Amino acid sequence: MLDPLGVDEATFAVYHALLSQPESTPEQIAALVERPVNDVHDLMDKLRKLDLLVPTWANPEGEHAVHPRVGLANLAERRRTALNAELGLLREAEASAEVVAEQYNELLTARSSGDVEVIKGRANVSRRIDELAMKARDTFWALVPAHVDDTARPVAGSPDLPLLERGIRMRAVYLQNMMESKVATDYAETIHRMGGEVRATPTIPLRLLIFDQEIAIMPMDPDNPTAGAVIHRSPAVVSVTIALFDSYWARASEMFSPEDRDNESPLTPHEAEVLRLLAGGAKDEQVARLLGISLRTARRITANLSERLDAASRFELGVAAAKRGWV
Repeated sequence: MLDPLGVDEATFAVYHALLSQPESTPEQIAALVERPVNDVHDLMDKLRKLDLLVPTWANPEGEHAVHPRVGLANLAERRRTALNAELGLLREAEASAEVVAEQYNELLTARSSGDVEVIKGRANVSRRIDELAMKARDTFWALVPAHVDDTARPVAGSPDLPLLERGIRMRAVYLQNMMESKVATDYAETIHRMGGEVRATPTIPLRLLIFDQEIAIMPMDPDNPTAGAVIHRSPAVVSVTIALFDSYWARASEMFSPEDRDNESPLTPHEAEVLRLLAGGAKDEQVARLLGISLRTARRITANLSERLDAASRFELGVAAAKRGWV
């Protein structure tokens, strides 16, 4: 109970014995607390360091245990001061960590302009993509050639799932031969059931990721995925990558039918909150503001919910959601 003050159970036992039997010798204290005399001497030294055992004014050669209200309060204040000092150091460390992170980004990124980042190394690219994915607001589109990663990752722990759970609209085009893998097919099917759009095509020129139709990521060398990646923000370059994606998306074939979507699956946190706000009479603008998402994302979530529940109006959406116990 008093461990945060530096007073463990054994120390407190000796302290309590000295308070209740102030005239006792170390040997008598040892008998009271059922500990060896040497241990009691060590514990009394600890009490002295904690200022809980101090010399007696009337008898300089004697000692007495300090009243708990004084001694323990002083310890608490000392501990509080130490914690505040540590908290200050922690804040400084956090600020330093942010500086180091920025320096690390600069180390990884060689910017030829404000619109281009060149990142070397596969691990560094993965970390940067994760960072950008966390900031995505509306859409995530991907061309995924199998030769980039011949082994599909299990669904659990996939970076795609948090995007879908946040209501990000996802489109992915895979190579048809990649779908010969059961793991890859199961992965794509799960993405589809959660609301992502999945298609397949015979050929894909390179790996391409597009966030919010504003950021495009492509490999430095399509034949060497470990070399690194180039991140473009230039509207001209991003427009070209969007046109490329749209071209392959239009030619790709649907892997699953809309009826395969898991309309009975649990709501994502964003969907549940949107439904709650809509049920309370909130407009799309209010939903977007309260959830900190774009108006377009709020409207898309509402549209997706209406499609899942086959609702033609917000009233029908509310009725259907209530029947499922979602609101």
